[in-house]
Amino acid sequence: MRRKNNEDSHSTHLCLTEAEWRRHGHLFIVADGMGGHAVGELASRIAVDTIPHTFLKSNERDVRTTLREAVLCANSAIHARGTQNEDFLHMGTTCTALTLSRQGAIVAHVGDSRAYRIRRDRIDQLTFDHSLEWELERNHHKFSSAIDLAQHKNIITRSLGPEPTVQVDVEGPYPVLPNDTFLLCSDGLSNLVADEEMGAIARELPPENAAKLLIHLANIRGGPDNSTVIIARVGELPANVEPEFLPEEPDDQQSLGWAWLIGFWVVAMFLAGGLSLLAIQRTIAGVAVTACSSIALLALLVASFRQTRQKLQSEFRSHAGRPHRTAVALDSKPLFERLAEISHDLQRAAREDGWNVNWKLHDQAIQAAESAAESLRYAKAVRHVSRAIDSLMQEHPHTASSPKP
Repeated sequence: MRRKNNEDSHSTHLCLTEAEWRRHGHLFIVADGMGGHAVGELASRIAVDTIPHTFLKSNERDVRTTLREAVLCANSAIHARGTQNEDFLHMGTTCTALTLSRQGAIVAHVGDSRAYRIRRDRIDQLTFDHSLEWELERNHHKFSSAIDLAQHKNIITRSLGPEPTVQVDVEGPYPVLPNDTFLLCSDGLSNLVADEEMGAIARELPPENAAKLLIHLANIRGGPDNSTVIIARVGELPANVEPEFLPEEPDDQQSLGWAWLIGFWVVAMFLAGGLSLLAIQRTIAGVAVTACSSIALLALLVASFRQTRQKLQSEFRSHAGRPHRTAVALDSKPLFERLAEISHDLQRAAREDGWNVNWKLHDQAIQAAESAAESLRYAKAVRHVSRAIDSLMQEHPHTASSPKP
């Protein structure tokens, strides 16, 4: 709504054959460029061009390795282009690349664009934001007193291009089930639309309609940045196809494991033996065994406490197969009520300012939404009110002439 240039880029590659899918899987990429003028746009475009080319031509069988190498190749390409022209120096881009393959869902990630998975009423953020805010959270706000987050909230700590090398987070594999929905977006969307809203909209609407509505919401709420979203929904398995085994997600309940239990048991036996020696007045041996076993027990307790604290450390978890953050998607009723209120305010503005809206189609959608809501069919009501919002936003003065998604 406010920027002349769109510095976001995206790319999708859907496999056309089963053999192709078994080799590397479907590929989805979102990149948000930085650098001003056309520099950010160039950086993000290089990323979404280089990664598919490198990824799809690779003969490496491990998808994690292939995807990571493709992102590193994009970093080298952007950095090389930046050093060729003084105006392009230090240009960069975020990058979130998702592949859905027989190994599961795997994400390679740099920056603060995001990848989500929506499963029923839960939305999981699969990526860690490389931003100042999230880094402070991970470090328990150790330096927050010296930093004004209100002024530096959108500072990212990692991107493709500015440096010759970059650390790429590779997340997963995450198990993929029928009807799972995956959502990739730039921060132009995630800064204005809450996770619970994204999850509910992606759950209730077909992917194309959900993507449009999310972009509309970001623009209705001010649209200060470019917004890009890709939504991919996994279909049902054919009746004659057996599901392949996929690794299970780790349980949130962390345990110390058998090695720790055996260690505690051995130390406890020695401690009991030392106390027994003291009881039969073998003082020197008893004191020695009791003291050694007590020190060993204390050491085990300290070590186990540290390990447990690390495993349970905040909501930002970086273990393979576990999301970094989880939210519960809105129920259909509150989602409809929120969208209906937005639609009402937007309709009033459209009538007052004389937008060229097809009011007949809009009013039909609103009537259908109200009728569905009266019958308590809120999921259907959401679909109808989203059509009404789309009919209005298609004729919004600031968006009607913009490229359509």
